[in-house]
Amino acid sequence: MEDKAAGIKLLFLDVDGVLTDGRITLNEKGEEVKSFDVKDGFGLKLLMRHGIEVVIVTGRRSRVVAHRARELGIREVHQGISDKRLVCRRLIEKRGLMKSQVACVGDDLPDLAMFQESGLRITVADAAREVREEADFITSKRGGYGAVREICEWILKCRGCWPRIAFTEQSRG
Repeated sequence: MEDKAAGIKLLFLDVDGVLTDGRITLNEKGEEVKSFDVKDGFGLKLLMRHGIEVVIVTGRRSRVVAHRARELGIREVHQGISDKRLVCRRLIEKRGLMKSQVACVGDDLPDLAMFQESGLRITVADAAREVREEADFITSKRGGYGAVREICEWILKCRGCWPRIAFTEQSRG
């Protein structure tokens, strides 16, 4: 499994339940509010700095998600997607990648479609049972609480570059 992680070039991410804790909060104006873990964001930036493209694929639409993606430098965001498999397949073909170079992170039944297009299937500790059963890697952390950071660190460690990253980032401190 570590060899699979070392060869990843593209990471598909769900949002609700992966980058967030899955709760949907609305303010008095009916505007959606989401909480994101800053460590997840930093981990994604490190991943992208090391040549792994991150793409968000989510079933819901939210301006908050678009804003967070811009902050992190994630260029491709697909929202309101009912057929995640089709979107993933098209993006993989467009980039000329093989499934073995693709990982996805999901937490609920709609994400199983992404799993079918990925060589490495990852989920969070509090994912639906069916998703955990299909996953190659299950984080120790829950979605929205550092699970994505755990994934990023694991992939970079599998590539053999985590100690170098940790040292470089500390020296910038």
